[in-house]
Amino acid sequence: MATSRSAGRAGREGVAQLRGEAAAKVPELRAEVQEFKRRRILEEARELFFEQGYESTTLDAIAESLNVTKPFLYSYFRNKSEILNAICEIGITESMSAQEEVLAMPQLSPSEKLRLVVERVTSIVIRDQKYVVVYNREEKNLEAGKQKHLVDLRKAFDQRLARLLEEGNASGEFAVDHPRMLSVSISGMLTWIATWYRPRASYTATDVVMHMIQTVERMVGKKTRAK
Repeated sequence: MATSRSAGRAGREGVAQLRGEAAAKVPELRAEVQEFKRRRILEEARELFFEQGYESTTLDAIAESLNVTKPFLYSYFRNKSEILNAICEIGITESMSAQEEVLAMPQLSPSEKLRLVVERVTSIVIRDQKYVVVYNREEKNLEAGKQKHLVDLRKAFDQRLARLLEEGNASGEFAVDHPRMLSVSISGMLTWIATWYRPRASYTATDVVMHMIQTVERMVGKKTRAK
């Protein structure tokens, strides 16, 4: 009997533990669902802003495209302007994160870091093409505070890139006369890909990535390191 009671108690404790673990996961699951819904709103709005323009797209049109009500949109965003803010931020923050990750790799030389930054950022611009185009085209419609925030992010990207070019000059791998000016030129060139790239053109995304790497390496006067 004692053994039976012990087994029963252990079973109840096991069930209670499972219920506790399940309950602990509820907030996490709820957050994931909310993030999914928020992302879907942004994706649909991005498509409409890209095709029709920000000013010609209404919240009613976004809601209709998602087959939801306008109050549903308001549960995630205060207004259409806030949706635009979030879309434009995606077009910048992904590239920022890629740059930060590469620059934090101490085992790479400046030329290797530059090549990897160009490769990753070009890939991101192609992947997130519509986000970038919407930002470039609709920046004038951003709220003043958000516009300044995104400009500051772009400046930070350019400043880190300029420091990388200076490191390459110091190591003898680059021959750049004006690192700050060239960093702005490079980031502008990469961003502009979103404007002219067409997925079904005669060149693939890989072709564009390799072309950008080669172009940037020529721009910095990349030198072959002695073996």
